[in-house]
Amino acid sequence: MYILLGIVVLVVLYGVFLYNSLVKSRQMAEEAWSGIDVQLKRRADLIPNLIETVKGYAAHEKSTFEEVVALRNRAQSVPAGDVAGRAEVEGMLSQALGKLFALAEAYPDLKANQNFLELQTSLETIEGEIQMARRYYNGAARELNVKVESVPSNIVASQFGFTKREYFEIEDAADRAVPAVQF
Repeated sequence: MYILLGIVVLVVLYGVFLYNSLVKSRQMAEEAWSGIDVQLKRRADLIPNLIETVKGYAAHEKSTFEEVVALRNRAQSVPAGDVAGRAEVEGMLSQALGKLFALAEAYPDLKANQNFLELQTSLETIEGEIQMARRYYNGAARELNVKVESVPSNIVASQFGFTKREYFEIEDAADRAVPAVQF
């Protein structure tokens, strides 16, 4: 009798351990997503200043500006939990920003403008931080996904509604391409 009771207690304690482990993994993934969201917001806040600085030098490049602004607004309108949708729009925004910087290369006075250089440096710093936040989030999502799919934690996960997280990754192969730089 005591042996059976001891086994039941051990199983319950192990279930509690698995549940707490799943909660911790879910919280890490949510915290990691929050980190990505903060960096993307910082980037979105810099874009209007960058556009205004470049506009003064290249007023006839209106379509590039409009594309960047439209994609920025679209990225900000994606629901908070839509990882795949946000990744897709942010990838397109990164491409549009690349076009904007390529445009800046055609204007030597702009490249020497202190405001533009500061904005470009800030944006490059934020891009690096987004990359680090993305890696952290994907690692946290991977850890949660493994627990949600692995036996025996998958039993506890299904009982308490834990689900897999989507990875924040680049969907468009063109986004992975190394940009061509010419001097």
